[in-house]
Amino acid sequence: MDIVLIRHPAVALDAGVCYGHADVALAENAEVSSNALALRLATLQVPAPRVLISSPLTRCAAFAAEIANDFGCVVSHDESLKEMDFGDWESQRWDAIDRAQLDDWAANFEHARAHGGESVAQFVARVHAWFDAFAQTRELSPAYVVTHSGVMRAIASSVLEVPLARCLQWSIDMTGIIWLRRNDDTQQWTLVRWNA
Repeated sequence: MDIVLIRHPAVALDAGVCYGHADVALAENAEVSSNALALRLATLQVPAPRVLISSPLTRCAAFAAEIANDFGCVVSHDESLKEMDFGDWESQRWDAIDRAQLDDWAANFEHARAHGGESVAQFVARVHAWFDAFAQTRELSPAYVVTHSGVMRAIASSVLEVPLARCLQWSIDMTGIIWLRRNDDTQQWTLVRWNA
């Protein structure tokens, strides 16, 4: 089974703004990003998708629609593929958020919810539940999943058996891909490409 996780392109927000569940537009035309991605996927010899699933947030959905056009497939959307909900911190500059709240969050990174949104543990549980169910269906391979860096890291951390804190240190560029492959006999996952 091949699953290709694809991060959305750059968004129309200034650097340093917190956005997770916030529905923000892309900085550039999704078609341009999709065309560049199609060339990169061909160069890497990534198999064409049998299914294409996307976060419903605009920055992913618009990009996924263009990818679907490129490959002649239909895109479906799943709420479980949204980025983490940062609650009251959404659309605020990180440097404008109360320092004490950020420190409390860092001290209990997995379970703190100072912002009132999801804890990291809740977010990871949501993503893992989706992925565990999705990965049971062999006929969905190869699958392209257009989503967010947090979702990509949560999935990679689980299937590669790497702590999430370590995955957070690995960069994922805008429109970067993580290509995962499962041996259906052994059920073991391997990393084919990271941030390709």
